[in-house]
Amino acid sequence: DGRLSALVQSLEVELELRTAVWLADAEAMRRGLARAAGVDADDEYARPLAPHGFDFGRAAGFRFGLPRQKDLQFFGNADAERLFAESVERLKSLGGTAVEIDLDPFLDTARLLYGGPWVAERYLAIRDFFDAQPDTIFPPVREIIAGGRDISAADTFAHLHTLRALKRACDAVWNDIDVMLTPTAGTIYRIDDMQADPIRLNSHLGYYTNFMNLLDLAATAVPAGFQNDGLPFGVTLIAPPHQDGPLLHLASRMQQALGGKLGATDHALPPAEPLTLLPHGQVRVAVVGAHLSGLPLNFQLTGRNARLVSATQTAAKYRFYALPDGKRPGLVQIQEGGAAIACEVWEMPASQFGSFVDGIPAPLGIGKLELADGSVVNGFICEGIGMTDARDITEYGGWRAWLRARGNGF
Repeated sequence: DGRLSALVQSLEVELELRTAVWLADAEAMRRGLARAAGVDADDEYARPLAPHGFDFGRAAGFRFGLPRQKDLQFFGNADAERLFAESVERLKSLGGTAVEIDLDPFLDTARLLYGGPWVAERYLAIRDFFDAQPDTIFPPVREIIAGGRDISAADTFAHLHTLRALKRACDAVWNDIDVMLTPTAGTIYRIDDMQADPIRLNSHLGYYTNFMNLLDLAATAVPAGFQNDGLPFGVTLIAPPHQDGPLLHLASRMQQALGGKLGATDHALPPAEPLTLLPHGQVRVAVVGAHLSGLPLNFQLTGRNARLVSATQTAAKYRFYALPDGKRPGLVQIQEGGAAIACEVWEMPASQFGSFVDGIPAPLGIGKLELADGSVVNGFICEGIGMTDARDITEYGGWRAWLRARGNGF
């Protein structure tokens, strides 16, 4: 029908900027995204999927932005407010540290979507149809799109300059956080409510989303429970562009923590898969000695924007030695008689990995380490020549325990 055609055409421009995909769980979304990632040569807006950064979704600890209380709007819905508070606690239980953020520049950006030249972009998408058959368009939609006919080129540039300034303010937030958490919508309305007051209530529904495309953000909406009346509530995880992999990893963990069924079915949620299928620009490194958190060489990691992913152990295949200088340990893999050694796994930008390795003095180096869970990462190993006059400290199970035994206090 004509109205549906007009609706589809009016969405074309928006879809060029950001495609939304709906699937029942984060694991299916992650697999689908891995298959769909690519560049459409016929789409002038298409761009390759860039490697993602720090994988906060699989890290033991991460920082999530939480809007100030005065910025949170639930439009009188106490159930939604309660469910959001529960989601905050759920994210903390997964290792997240809440960091209060100022949502004002994001909200100012959101107001541009319908108060700026982007309405003209919608008008352009259906101009011929709109001018020929305006009476066939749903009146509130017609009222909004009609406003796009009178926006001048000068107005457009003025708003583009405003957007650039707002984007810079919003981008600064990511210096302090890895991901942001908001409600997907502060409340939910029934159809008759929307029909009675469509423009105002629709603005409520877009309160936390209308800034997304304009700021070129990636986001994943995650189920977060049900209100007392049985209606659903969800939250959104937001990150800079190309962070889809970490977002989906974290979304999967949140969904697993919430529990329940798959969508509106009676099927159980599928188990989370451990490995990403998306490109990334990070390298994981296991450290066992002076690079551990709080020890003298840890700055060589943090100074390269490395982030702690997990504290774990190696597989039980290694012997551990204190080198003669007393400042560093050596880790050696053996066929029999090995033990699990405490370690930390850090993740750093691939661009920083070369300089990190270049600074490692002999007899230490970087090789492949097997962890307790069977995964293999880059990690510190020791040449055989380094064992000369070295002391076997495998029985201590790790460098910190050895330092404590020596009375170093670490």
